[in-house]
Amino acid sequence: MSEGKRVRWELTLLAYLVAGVMFFPIFWMFLTGFKSEGDAIAIPPKLLFTPTLESIREALTRSDYAQHFLNSLISALGSTALALLLAIPAAYSMAFYPTQRTNSTLLWMISTKMMPPVGVIIPVYLIFRDLRWLDNVWALALMYTVMNLPVVVWTLFAYFREIPQEMMEAARVDGASIAQEVTRVLLPVSGLAVASAALLSIILAWNEAFWSLNLTSAHASPLSVYVASFKTAEGLFWAKMSAASMIAIFPVMVMGWLAQRQLVRGLTFGAIK
Repeated sequence: MSEGKRVRWELTLLAYLVAGVMFFPIFWMFLTGFKSEGDAIAIPPKLLFTPTLESIREALTRSDYAQHFLNSLISALGSTALALLLAIPAAYSMAFYPTQRTNSTLLWMISTKMMPPVGVIIPVYLIFRDLRWLDNVWALALMYTVMNLPVVVWTLFAYFREIPQEMMEAARVDGASIAQEVTRVLLPVSGLAVASAALLSIILAWNEAFWSLNLTSAHASPLSVYVASFKTAEGLFWAKMSAASMIAIFPVMVMGWLAQRQLVRGLTFGAIK
């Protein structure tokens, strides 16, 4: 075997190893969801057991499951729609009309993602309390919008700046307004990037737990709070919590698998010239 082939085999093996390590917690969660509570807490862990749908059935039939699912749907889709509404003109402006501060603005936006949420929980909580936004699903969607907006702007900006300026100049010569330029020229050729940014925003909002646990209680709590509700004063129900987690992440996992090629293409467009 040549040196090049050996290196490729080693890199491939390393990639599968890393992927296996990352996927193992999800696999174990799915496995635990089909166990009884006794099997779930057994030490050493049981790999051979009699599968049961008891935990999944209980997670699905709890009276508040539908409300939590609806709250997740509203907050994820609502925040994504608002993030796109704000990010598209922002990315358009910075991609086609850059200034000396464009790079600094982009760096500042993405730097906000590096700050731990716990560092701002007190002022955010007080603002929500004073505005009477606590336990409000639309206020939670607004929080998710703020949380995901830097990522959506960066994703769209990276795509927009690779679009030839001549296309936009031709639209201006034909008398197109800025709104027509965006809706009739930019968006039709950027559908892949917009879809990728939307999918990424939905996944991030759907899986978010910190803000939902601290800003909601009964009426607006999404599935992340529903999963946490299986930790009670009586103890931690591992099988039921795993089943609830499996049900909660299943929609976005399916969505991600079905759209993984488009997602990767949209996120990496322009990365290599």
